[in-house]
Parts: sequence; C-alpha cells; structure tokens
Amino acid sequence: MKNFFVRLKDRTRWSWQGLAATWKEEYSFRAWVWSNLVSIVLALFLPLSDGLRALIIVLGVLVMVAELFNTAVERAVDHTSTDHNVLAGQAKDAASAAVALTALAAGVAWIIGLVSLF
Repeated sequence: MKNFFVRLKDRTRWSWQGLAATWKEEYSFRAWVWSNLVSIVLALFLPLSDGLRALIIVLGVLVMVAELFNTAVERAVDHTSTDHNVLAGQAKDAASAAVALTALAAGVAWIIGLVSLF
C-alpha cells in the first residue's frame, strides 16, 4: 500500500509539472483556461438545466485535455526532428484538429444552451 501512495505522489507531481510547463509555454492553453473560466461562470449563473450545465463544463475541460495532447504531440515531433516532414506535419495537424473538433462540440453545447433560454 505504501508503494501505491509513493507512486500516486509521483504521478501527481508529474501531472502538475506538465500543467505548469504547458501554462508557461503555450498561449493556446492559457487562452482555453481563461475561456473555460468564463464559460463555467456563465454556465453556473445562467438558468440552464443541470445536465446541460454539466455537459458544458465537461466539454470545456475536454478542450483543455485536447490542447494538452496537442502540445505533447507538437513537442515530441519537434524533439524528434526540426526538418520538414510530411508525416510529422500531419501528426501535428491531426492533434490540432482534435482541439478544434472538441471546441466545436463545446460550442454546440453552448448554442443549444442559449437557444433553450428563449
């Protein structure tokens, strides 16, 4: 059991290090964090259903998760080689598309929520 808590502590520390490094180095991640803070405040104060409110918040978190994956792919590809490579570009573009599609899903949830107010 002791080993479990030691590993949990290590995993927690590494996760926070990843968040801190991404916050420091990636403008896009910081923009999504601030956008989500505004989104959460609006979702909590607008008269939305609990389910829709939860969906908006969860999708916002998923946008940030997608941005973390995107950053990881970009860093791994750039570390491997700085030369132009078609496959490397496609990997980075696919990771970026994952962020865009996740953000689109969050936007759709917001549109549904706002339409439901009228």
